[in-house]
Amino acid sequence: MNINNIHIIYMIRIGIDLGGTKTEIAAFDADGAQLLRKREHTPSNDYAATQALIARLVADTVETLNEPCSIGIGTPGAPSPTTGLMRNSNSTCLNNQPLKQDLEKLLGREVRIANDADCFALSEAHDGSAAGAKSVFGVIIGTGVGGGIVINGHILTGPNAITGEWGHNSLPWPSDGERPGPLCYCGKHGCIETFLSGPGMAHDYAGAAIDAAQIVARAAHEAHANDTLARYEERLARALASVINVLDPEVIVLGGGLSNIVRLYENVPKLWGSWVFSDVIRTRLVRNKHGDSSGVRGAAWLWNKPLT
Repeated sequence: MNINNIHIIYMIRIGIDLGGTKTEIAAFDADGAQLLRKREHTPSNDYAATQALIARLVADTVETLNEPCSIGIGTPGAPSPTTGLMRNSNSTCLNNQPLKQDLEKLLGREVRIANDADCFALSEAHDGSAAGAKSVFGVIIGTGVGGGIVINGHILTGPNAITGEWGHNSLPWPSDGERPGPLCYCGKHGCIETFLSGPGMAHDYAGAAIDAAQIVARAAHEAHANDTLARYEERLARALASVINVLDPEVIVLGGGLSNIVRLYENVPKLWGSWVFSDVIRTRLVRNKHGDSSGVRGAAWLWNKPLT
């Protein structure tokens, strides 16, 4: 029997956010009300133990709710459309593993998996800061840089399963001083991620061991920190302008640790007009509504009708 051919209408949806340090599970009813939520540490670099943790969390949740539940999982990285094996995950024990297939065998039911940035975008488009928008670009700016695209309430998944990976494009319209750019872990220089991630901001500040949160705190009274933040805003404006020129989304939602920088929402839209190929820009830049809950919420909504 092919479990992927079984179609059940689930009134309760389970979402799992599988992260490198923590794994979170939550259950929601059809209206999006949270029924329960639990978080545990993710086993360090242990694929079998990670599977066992997910299986236990699901079993405990289903037993508590005593109702049929769908299961969606947000993961770092994503399955390859060719092999089905996980790739591009910073939780390296997942890479080259058939996570979806293994979990379906372990649980005896269909599991839907998507990249964590896609889940973030879906959550905010479903009932977050971008609710009601037809086209949404969800941006993660934190330790890394990622993105997801939601059209009419559903994740847009391309044939290569890399939709929204804007962080590994070159920073657009670079100045001479920005070439060739910092070396990225992907092996190329000048990726957007190397400029707009938290470590990228810290690298740009230079001269001290400091993180992005400290730079933001210093910016109110230190010229060097304020200059770093101003460069960050201008680079973010360029990077998002290139997305607007291609996708023209109604809403861009920021998530991740750097999304908490309040001045981004006022300053970046003032800047991006220099690069957007239009006489008017109606795209809205907004802060996420659900914070670090967006991943687990978006995973639950993977059981929306797929985009066709």
